[in-house]
Amino acid sequence: MRIDVVTIFPDYLAPLGLSLIGRAREQGILDLHVHDLRSWTDDRHRTVDDTPYGGGAGMLMKPEPWGRALDAVRAAGPEGVRPTLVVPTPAGPPFSQPRARAYAARPWLVFACGRYEGIDARVALEAATAYDVEELSLGDYVLNGGEVAVLAVVEAVARLLPGVVGNAESLVEESHETGLLEAPAYTKPAVWRGHAVPDVLLSGHHAAVARWRRDEALRRTAAVRPDLLAALPEGALDAADRQVLHEAAEPGGA
Repeated sequence: MRIDVVTIFPDYLAPLGLSLIGRAREQGILDLHVHDLRSWTDDRHRTVDDTPYGGGAGMLMKPEPWGRALDAVRAAGPEGVRPTLVVPTPAGPPFSQPRARAYAARPWLVFACGRYEGIDARVALEAATAYDVEELSLGDYVLNGGEVAVLAVVEAVARLLPGVVGNAESLVEESHETGLLEAPAYTKPAVWRGHAVPDVLLSGHHAAVARWRRDEALRRTAAVRPDLLAALPEGALDAADRQVLHEAAEPGGA
């Protein structure tokens, strides 16, 4: 997969050279390029922002540098591949694990990191002639720029690429992969500061362990993210699942 990031703070993306993502880059699994938007300015102050039409607080990123940057990135990439331009913005739809999987299946992602009050809206309109343009939000809050979102999204996407995570089976046992939150996890020692690992996890009974994990995932999701339960498709819960949720909903239910 190829990833390009356009930003006015290239150093902000330095963590993408660390850990599993850094190793994926070294192994050629991930071809990642970070570009300084100011390279496409045409004045000695390297200006990328101006006051918004119609008034209002703050500054807005100018279309000219963005237009040149996206033209150059598109021209430097692989021929015959239409890239996806991802624009982090609090006005976009929320990022999710299914979206991460969808992005992981695409050959080329380009991220546009806005700053100030965002990017002139005409940039996305013009980019749509050469890119599939998509907005996204990390959540219902506002950041100073898109770089934090890019770090999160690239990590969520890149770890799904074959060869990035050592044990691929771990990817299907995580929160949100099944529509539920992951069950609590434990390691050695069996008792730590008076807290014991649940007996079932020491039993060696694989079916019982699987049922316990499923039950705990259901209880945790019901307590923390009931909206996820409501969004499960028809038939996702069996009779045992519904009994666990019924018991959890009762006063004093575990």
